[in-house]
Amino acid sequence: MKGLDIPEDPKVLVGLDTSDDAGVYQLNEEMALVQTVDFFTPIVDDPFTFGQIAVVNALSDVYAMGGTPLTGMNLVAFPIKTLSPSILREILLGGLSKMKEAGVALVGGHSIEDPEIKYGLSVTGLIHPKKILTNATAKVGDKLVLTKALGTGIIATALKGQMASEEAVRKIVESMVTLNRTASELMKRFGAHACTDITGFSFIGHALEMATASQVGMVIQSKAIPVFPEAMEYAQIGLVSGGAHSNRQFFSCKVEVDSSVSNLLMDILYDPQTSGGLLISLPSNEAERLVEALKREETIDAYIIGEVVEEPLGKIQIL
Repeated sequence: MKGLDIPEDPKVLVGLDTSDDAGVYQLNEEMALVQTVDFFTPIVDDPFTFGQIAVVNALSDVYAMGGTPLTGMNLVAFPIKTLSPSILREILLGGLSKMKEAGVALVGGHSIEDPEIKYGLSVTGLIHPKKILTNATAKVGDKLVLTKALGTGIIATALKGQMASEEAVRKIVESMVTLNRTASELMKRFGAHACTDITGFSFIGHALEMATASQVGMVIQSKAIPVFPEAMEYAQIGLVSGGAHSNRQFFSCKVEVDSSVSNLLMDILYDPQTSGGLLISLPSNEAERLVEALKREETIDAYIIGEVVEEPLGKIQIL
């Protein structure tokens, strides 16, 4: 976006400045639109499941802002001359199943013919202008809560190489098709100050975006971070995606790593996630209560994994 002359508009409450999860446009004193878009190539073999994951991933950006998604529009690229339309139908049915679960109305979309399958969603939601959660409002003294385990990218890489176990795939699918809706609702109840979701830029990348936008530092306790065990196994044999190497190359200059932290774990912390969990910054005295409430939900993992500190600004310490 560098060099583009972006018009300023006072009604744009959240725009491009802080690399946030979604844009927010104010309609009136009580209502603002939350807007986002996301799509990608298949991460699993089953078309229906791929559709589910793509929609959950797209909706996550609205949940991370504390908003309520209302409508979605399909984005589809599909090789209609070489693959059966039944595959596309299954992708769309999978996506629609998660829209229904989220209470989101499908209102249209756009498709193109393309040699590579791609699917996702543009999403419009609502939020009160004074209740927006951004990645720029974490406060010193806050605790950091993470709501899904890490390692989906590494296991997906193993799946592409036909090296992933059925159990490993089952675990990441279960995680990736879980909406962040409940986590979003509960974090607001417990007074969250800031939030972002963990996706392609990895845990490190998105945490750094929050630290930079909020002008704070972060201390992460490596032993507290939830990780799919199989991801460690696959990382050990080198099944780390190119995206993880790119993330490490780009972000490592802002990360201080204690000598006790293994390089394998760092591979996972730089691993691009698909449909990951929420990283929530909230008052220290509310963190345990939020984790307890989230863990009462059978499909949600939640852990206190660190805290917000005063400095070094825009950097992360991994202990």
